[in-house]
Amino acid sequence: MESMVSFITGRPSRRTSIVQKNIVIVSRKLSGLEEAMRIRRSRELQSSGKARKRPPLRRGKVSGPLPVPEHILRPPYVGTRLLPEISSEHQIHDEEGIDRMKAAGELAARVLDFAGTLVRPSVTTDEIDKAVHKMIVDAGAYPSPLGYGGFPKSVCTSVNECMCHGIPDSRQLQDGDIINIDVTVYLNGYHGDTSKTFLCGNVDEPTKRLVKVTEECLHRAISICKDGVSFKKIGKKISELAERHGFSVVERFVGHGVGKSY
Repeated sequence: MESMVSFITGRPSRRTSIVQKNIVIVSRKLSGLEEAMRIRRSRELQSSGKARKRPPLRRGKVSGPLPVPEHILRPPYVGTRLLPEISSEHQIHDEEGIDRMKAAGELAARVLDFAGTLVRPSVTTDEIDKAVHKMIVDAGAYPSPLGYGGFPKSVCTSVNECMCHGIPDSRQLQDGDIINIDVTVYLNGYHGDTSKTFLCGNVDEPTKRLVKVTEECLHRAISICKDGVSFKKIGKKISELAERHGFSVVERFVGHGVGKSY
């Protein structure tokens, strides 16, 4: 769709002259569905109100790392402060490796579901860490974050504005908080990794919408995952949906992973 727009510009001088410029503006015509989504999004923003102001997140006291029974297999980075290098080589898994990876992922999912039941006002993230640690080691697995580059805890708990990889501490969860719990386990030589953001008590509507859109981005990204799809295409799906709803994506390579590497 093209439209012709005329602009009149004038500059003071002894002889006032008026210059007319014709500028062609090319715009893309929105489909009916896109226009409906834009209108709906505009109405949601108007009705959602303002997010509740909360004090900035303050670090609590971090307790020492919890012990892991000696018989449990540890990842190779445990006992050093060296971070494993990110390998550019593809991980090729045989049938046994895939089965082990599935088992690790299933355990991580069960632990995450359990951790979510603990989220409520007055509970500390340190208490969540202890409960997660016990469930993982009772299953014969190692909590992957523990000892990674000196990380002192068995789970990552990221509250409110903490983007990711938050360290559990003595701070109590407050009514209206959101908390991302990131669980990774090391079972039979394979990591299983999963995370989810939980609502604590009465959370305001704009914050609920942030969590909802983020989860939608996850499922949109999963829907295109298959052999041969590049990471950038997965990331593009996430960015497009997030930006359509007025959010931005943190442009840093972060995360954990599955398989033999962490």
